[in-house]
Amino acid sequence: MELEWTSTLRNVLLGATLLGAVSGLVGSFALLRRQSLLGDALAHAALPGVGLAFLLTGSKHPLPILLGATVAGVLGALFMLAVVRGSRIKTDSAMGIVLSVFFGAGIVLMTVIQRMPQGNKAGLDQFLFGQAATMLPRDVVVMAVLAVVVLVVVLGLYKEFKLLSFDPEFGASLGQPVRVLEIALTVLLVVVVVVGLQMVGVILMVAALVVPAAAARQWTERLGTMLVLAAVIGAGSGASGAVVSAAVEKMPTGPSIVIISSTLMVLSLLLAPQRGILWRGLRARRLARRIRREHLLKDLYVLGERTGDPTQALSPAALMGVRGTGGRTLDRGLRRLQRRGWVEPAEGGVRLSGEGRVEAAQVVRKHRLWELYLSRRLELAGDHVHRPAEDMEHALSDEAVDALAERLGNPTEDPHGQPIPPGRAA
Repeated sequence: MELEWTSTLRNVLLGATLLGAVSGLVGSFALLRRQSLLGDALAHAALPGVGLAFLLTGSKHPLPILLGATVAGVLGALFMLAVVRGSRIKTDSAMGIVLSVFFGAGIVLMTVIQRMPQGNKAGLDQFLFGQAATMLPRDVVVMAVLAVVVLVVVLGLYKEFKLLSFDPEFGASLGQPVRVLEIALTVLLVVVVVVGLQMVGVILMVAALVVPAAAARQWTERLGTMLVLAAVIGAGSGASGAVVSAAVEKMPTGPSIVIISSTLMVLSLLLAPQRGILWRGLRARRLARRIRREHLLKDLYVLGERTGDPTQALSPAALMGVRGTGGRTLDRGLRRLQRRGWVEPAEGGVRLSGEGRVEAAQVVRKHRLWELYLSRRLELAGDHVHRPAEDMEHALSDEAVDALAERLGNPTEDPHGQPIPPGRAA
């Protein structure tokens, strides 16, 4: 379907972009504080405020409606904090109480309004499921003002919110007003929820808060970068959802935004370099290959050491007997070592090349130095050091091994009297 630029599309596009940006920004703090469902509870808590504002004013002008929703949301948040601090009820249970009680009250008010003469035309049901197409320029202006307020507060209290998100106990020890900051951050969350009610509704508001933040978290370890990414992902999802909704007949805007942002989150979960499932799987696979390679190098070195001739050919049967490795797995491992030039074929089997002996010696050096460290420093028995040393040898860098050797006095033998090979520089 051809996209037609209209004033309605412009309003929805601007509103969705603003909502996505501020939702990603504030939702990041909720995610880091493990309060992702707080947005859901506050969205439901705001509903009775919408009904009361209409009953008191008889108008569906966005300003009184949003003020009523904000007041109800703040009351719900304060009630939840009071329940958590004044009783043994946990945060998740308090969220459930606020969500159910306030949402139930909101539904009752909506039912009462629908039975009023002007109730059928009030259009308040849009706050349940969202109805972006009804947005007017004045709605966009109100959203823009609130978005600017949220941005200014976040920038002004960035350091304090950062401390609150990661270590509130430390912040309290520094004299920071932690409780005031908690209330301020919760109020910001209420404001964002209220801003988004008309766009995505009570039902989907939690997704608008959590999904962009969750997607951004996969790409960075820095809070500032995460906030920017979450705002960009949220704004991009909002704009894209608005365009898709306008281009496809009878496609609602709120679900379109959530589907696009959820797609971005799934891609982030899969492809992010540090946390992505695919990349972690590849790293785990590479690590497993390296461990098998180093085990095989060590086995070749130790077997050659036992024979007294490091150049002697070793049979596959002898290598399989060390760890019980299957023939196919051993064959693959030997081929990989041969491609690296660390193993060469010999009559009756294989043997380490000159370069392979150097690499194998470093693996053995790590193993035996760590055995000695466990024996000396932790006073473990000699028959209890092999397994932990075999696990640790793959994690030690050459620099760490040299520092370990220096700390141990550059020993020449391990706890079992076996020689410790010299380092690469020796």
